[in-house]
Amino acid sequence: MRITRFLAQTTLAAGVSLAGMHGAFAELPADTGIGQTTLPFPPSPHRAYMVDVEFDSFVAGRVVVVDPDQKKFLGMVSTGFAAPSTLSRDGKLLYSADLFYSRGTRGTRTDVLTAWNTSTLSPDWEVVIPSKRAESLTQRFGLGTSADDRFVYVYNFTPSTSVTVVDTQSKSVAGEIAIPGCVLNYPVGKRAFASLCGDGAIQVVRLGEDGKEASRSQSKFFEPNKEKMVERAVNVGDTYYFVTTTGTVHPVDLSGKEPKFLPTWSLLTDEEQKAGWGPGGWQLMAVAPKLNRLYVLMHDAHEPMKWEDPSPTIWAFDLKTQKKVGTLQAPGAPIWSLQATSDANPLLLGINVEGGMEIFDLKSGQHTGTMDKLHKTATQIMSH
Repeated sequence: MRITRFLAQTTLAAGVSLAGMHGAFAELPADTGIGQTTLPFPPSPHRAYMVDVEFDSFVAGRVVVVDPDQKKFLGMVSTGFAAPSTLSRDGKLLYSADLFYSRGTRGTRTDVLTAWNTSTLSPDWEVVIPSKRAESLTQRFGLGTSADDRFVYVYNFTPSTSVTVVDTQSKSVAGEIAIPGCVLNYPVGKRAFASLCGDGAIQVVRLGEDGKEASRSQSKFFEPNKEKMVERAVNVGDTYYFVTTTGTVHPVDLSGKEPKFLPTWSLLTDEEQKAGWGPGGWQLMAVAPKLNRLYVLMHDAHEPMKWEDPSPTIWAFDLKTQKKVGTLQAPGAPIWSLQATSDANPLLLGINVEGGMEIFDLKSGQHTGTMDKLHKTATQIMSH
């Protein structure tokens, strides 16, 4: 009886308290600032976009937007399952190739290309695309744009491979181009893209003004039975730099009518190779075009089946001399993916495996800080 009376009194007191709180809350004005922040345009070349696939849940992902200079979180956009993302060349849009199911994890599948405004971080428009978009960990060149932003290229895997071409002017699908035996879409100029093929070729598909295939060519690039090429290249304009798992760099200039294969070179001296060094990571390379330097994650105990593992060590190379010019070291958790900004005072940004981002000033070669707790499982960083 005493317990019942005590509960009744407690419940009555709580009810009176909540009633008072309700009255107090009702008098508070609405906060007009929530969701109203607009980021400046044009965006800073240091603004970074981290593609987080949220591997533990993997149903929906997100892109986290940060300012590495002020070490400030700027915002976030929510994307579909493991959505590849890329930035428009004019800096106005962030594209994501989203995949949704009507029942969350099952039901009718819908794929859309979403164009997010980089100032408001809200969608400007979207286009329903064929339900073929590759379902994999995101990487560069799963999604790409033509040099004039007219077309967006979406890589498909069903497991046959193809590229969906989206016209950003008409906001419609221009067509689908089969690339059997080849992967990804490396944009080339205004009306072409290349793909890396399993037989060691590089394929270039050229488009007409309608976004449909006009011609294609294949050229032998490497020997797949002798070396393992990493498809996650970096580029300066239409020159792409690929690397093998043992550290041989294969540059190719795609700006002409035919691919021009530039001399290969090694990241490693004979002594370094004997000591067990080798490249590794997910987005394991980055390039700072204004410094003409290549940055590569390196392992000091390189193993064939573990080359994608993260590392705290980054080597810097002069692309003109092809010589190693420096070493950067992350002070904490190892790094999985890299991105260098494109300006004259570039930063090197690294995704660490504990949810943070490491920041390096590339002119001084110094580590300038860590931003913690930004992501769950980010795979890629982008910048303007």
